[in-house]
Amino acid sequence: MNDKNLLAERFETHRTHLRAVAYRMLGSLTEADDAVQEAWLRLSRSDSESVENLGGWLTTVVGRVCLDMLRSRTSRGEEPLDARVPDPIVGSVDGVDPEHQALLADSVGLALLVVLETLAPAERLAFVLHDMFAVPFDEIAPMVGRTPAAARQLASRARRRVQGSVPTPDSDLTRQRQVVDAFLTAARGGDFDALVAVLDPAVVLRADTGAGAPLEVRGAAAVAGQALTFQRMALLARPALVNGSVGIVTDVDGQAMAVLGFTITDGKVTTIDILADVERLRGLPM
Repeated sequence: MNDKNLLAERFETHRTHLRAVAYRMLGSLTEADDAVQEAWLRLSRSDSESVENLGGWLTTVVGRVCLDMLRSRTSRGEEPLDARVPDPIVGSVDGVDPEHQALLADSVGLALLVVLETLAPAERLAFVLHDMFAVPFDEIAPMVGRTPAAARQLASRARRRVQGSVPTPDSDLTRQRQVVDAFLTAARGGDFDALVAVLDPAVVLRADTGAGAPLEVRGAAAVAGQALTFQRMALLARPALVNGSVGIVTDVDGQAMAVLGFTITDGKVTTIDILADVERLRGLPM
């Protein structure tokens, strides 16, 4: 085996971890793959023999690449939107795909990713690398051009935003399935009261259709009313795992038309995140 093949083999042992970092940073599976590929290109052009901790070096490279991509979005006027729904990771409700399980090792639900989308690029980097991947602030600081103390403050601000906006989900998939089934049954039957009963009073629904501004609705009555417009599509819905939690996919002639991710806390639906941008869905694995 030549040196290039050996280097490629070493890189592959880190690919899943790097993709997980990039997905949390970017909320896009395609862009995450692009960031990982860029890390490989930089490694292949570098003096890899001098790299003592390859995993740490690659994590830093991917972090820098993702930070540049986030800043590029901002410079093009693509400001984060509160209701923007990131790419969902969809799997069978009957079992978790090993690749998906690795990508979602920290139960990264859509609700969390939506909040991450609203953070400034440097805050997102500091929070993701430190809180999710235990990267020391001494290593994060040079990436964002700050002191370690300032990098710590960035992560702290992001942490407060996340903790104040993302409810803690129930972990029991069986219980989640019961709640989602109740929601779906009520939506199919046009039963407003049954919908309100399964929703938390402060529930938030976010819907990204790709056409115009994303929709955000708050409160059980308002969300139940919005869900009633879903009645016809609910007949085409099937349960699925969406970012590791029980959710819904609606299909028409084999094409996914919408993916609904739910956060369920204390037996009530606290957030519903809907991606109904058919062009984006067409490029995602289902």
